[in-house]
Amino acid sequence: MTRALGLMAMLALPGVAAAQDDTLVRADDCRVDPSLCIITHNPSLDEIVVTGAGGLPPENFDRVIGHHSIEEGGNGLGLRLENQLRGEAGLAQFRRSDARSAHPTSQGITLRGLGGNASSRALVLLDGIPQADPFGGWVAWSAFDHVNLRDVVVHRGGGSGVDGAGALAGTINLYSSQALGGGVAVGGGSFGASDAVFSIGENLGDGRVSLDGRWMRGDGFIPIVADDRGAVDRRAPFSQAGLGMRISTPVGRFERIEVSVRGWRDRRDRGTDFSRTAIDGLDASIRYLVDPTPFAGWQASVLGYVQLRELDTGFASVSVDRSSVAPALYQRVPAMGLGARIELRPPSGQDNPLRFGMDWRRVEGSTQESFFFTGTVPGRARVARGSSDTIGFFADWAAERGNILVNISGRLDHWKIAQASRVERNIGGSVRSDERFPARSGWEASARGGVRYDAGEFNLRGAAYTGWRLPTLNELYRPFRVGADATAANEGLRPERLIGGEVGADWFAGDVRVWLTGYWNHLDDAIANVTLGRGPGNFPGVGFVAAGGSYAQRQNVDAIRAQGVEARVSIDLGAVELAASYALTDARVRAAGAARALDGKAPAQVARHFGNLTVKYNEGPAFIALRGRYLGAQNEDDLGLQQLDDAITADLTASFKLFETREGDKKIYFDIRVENMFDALVPAAIGAGGAIERASPRSLWMGLSVNF
Repeated sequence: MTRALGLMAMLALPGVAAAQDDTLVRADDCRVDPSLCIITHNPSLDEIVVTGAGGLPPENFDRVIGHHSIEEGGNGLGLRLENQLRGEAGLAQFRRSDARSAHPTSQGITLRGLGGNASSRALVLLDGIPQADPFGGWVAWSAFDHVNLRDVVVHRGGGSGVDGAGALAGTINLYSSQALGGGVAVGGGSFGASDAVFSIGENLGDGRVSLDGRWMRGDGFIPIVADDRGAVDRRAPFSQAGLGMRISTPVGRFERIEVSVRGWRDRRDRGTDFSRTAIDGLDASIRYLVDPTPFAGWQASVLGYVQLRELDTGFASVSVDRSSVAPALYQRVPAMGLGARIELRPPSGQDNPLRFGMDWRRVEGSTQESFFFTGTVPGRARVARGSSDTIGFFADWAAERGNILVNISGRLDHWKIAQASRVERNIGGSVRSDERFPARSGWEASARGGVRYDAGEFNLRGAAYTGWRLPTLNELYRPFRVGADATAANEGLRPERLIGGEVGADWFAGDVRVWLTGYWNHLDDAIANVTLGRGPGNFPGVGFVAAGGSYAQRQNVDAIRAQGVEARVSIDLGAVELAASYALTDARVRAAGAARALDGKAPAQVARHFGNLTVKYNEGPAFIALRGRYLGAQNEDDLGLQQLDDAITADLTASFKLFETREGDKKIYFDIRVENMFDALVPAAIGAGGAIERASPRSLWMGLSVNF
């Protein structure tokens, strides 16, 4: 079915030669115009897969990760996209725990050591639409687990102008699937967990409609390790669900419209009273596409989208001996994102593809807080609100001459942070403060230039780039607490600016493939949480901080300098495939003034070493994968006073085909998955009194899936 769809897509695209019997073709036998289709490269085989693309896809990318049924044959029971991404060397979230137990505001993502806070420094896109929370910049990873993804593409390094502003560390592109047929899976696992997944795609006249959904729940585990637990600690249950629909239909001989609507809900708990969190999201988009023929070979894409989010969360204050807990802060954070994008591609030829256009994104939101509790009754309230706009103009051009490929892209952005406010009052009483922050605006330019020399089995490549990121509304206006620690916002933050480069070499010899990259990044005006004091006491922007707690504020430090090496190796032995990756990251903060204590220290939550080893067996009805990961030690705090120890974990995935019709259009699988199979302690955070919070312990998932 998938191969037939790919063949139809190739036949429909001018200038693309379709294979006679299959869409899997030798790379040396097929030259594909990248401006017309997505090329999914399987590193273990000398082949490419050509499929139809939603919108106008990127020209080049360096890494593809299969997801759900794409890679493993089943329907991904118990599998989470964020945990698959953790296997990529150099890619990290602010916390090691996943969306079952982590606080949603800690789930920003970055690459190459550019950490230090929970806002994403990598750009995450789903079918070309930015996915960072409009207010906070974190990523709701549970929102993607119900999406039937075709490809996950990781671009490393900044300055990818065609993708949008904010890609300092790189870009993660997610592409949804509209394949015919579908699948359904049900199962369960440890800690009272249940999982149900479905997807379906059908023809709708001359177009197509697809529907995807998922529901997951569990009683959860106790986040605090056994030796540090107290009377207040309990399991952290979660419940997450999502549903999405996508329609694609022609509206003329050479035009088509794609409409997408999806929503999700996420309920989780941090393992104590007063720490429940709820996230609700709704996204809608419409895209108009023009194929090359009508306007002498021109292609066009026009996109508009809206994103609605609401976060309701509580923060608890736990005593040092964990014998008592009290509410510390309650926040409601509604937010909205609006955006539009126009992209054009002239008929510049297969060897000289050109694309240019403009995009606009507006984010607005507020944080509505209750704090200063007496018992369970809040005494004060605070409301802060703001908005920002970014409009950018981009262009990307590539040229291939013999063995040399050159790619140049750039963009020019105008940003504006609108007038904002923060009002604090006594509940039922007087106004304590009423602050108004003036509007600000500016221009930013970014660019990327790269070159690759192809010498057959050996490639050399290099790139230089610049990038920038606007502070999020969260960083500008929302204070937060983690246990006894409190961090204040800073309405005066400046944009971050990056300059960097990389060099690399690739070696392909038979069934062995090796990739090696060295990089250097310098991030000016890096936004970090800077510790300014210790409790007990009252501090501006957060109020009272108890004994044992710290007071910090978001500030622009001078710079973060990160350099390192990334390596990947894959070996294809037929039914067995071996793959390994390693990242060495040396990241240091450069700071003066109030942040001088950070100078020379590693950014918080950045590990120096990361390694991954995967062994896959795929023969006949069985698919088995064993993955081992090494997570290096990293600092919990900006001062490096608390360290999260290193850890080694192992995961096992197996899918067994129990039944297949003679035509191959219906299949039944038995799926089993073991996460952290040796129950390694993976420290994720350090709380009050030094209590260690862990990431997921050993868990087992089993279930049945049907593909049709």
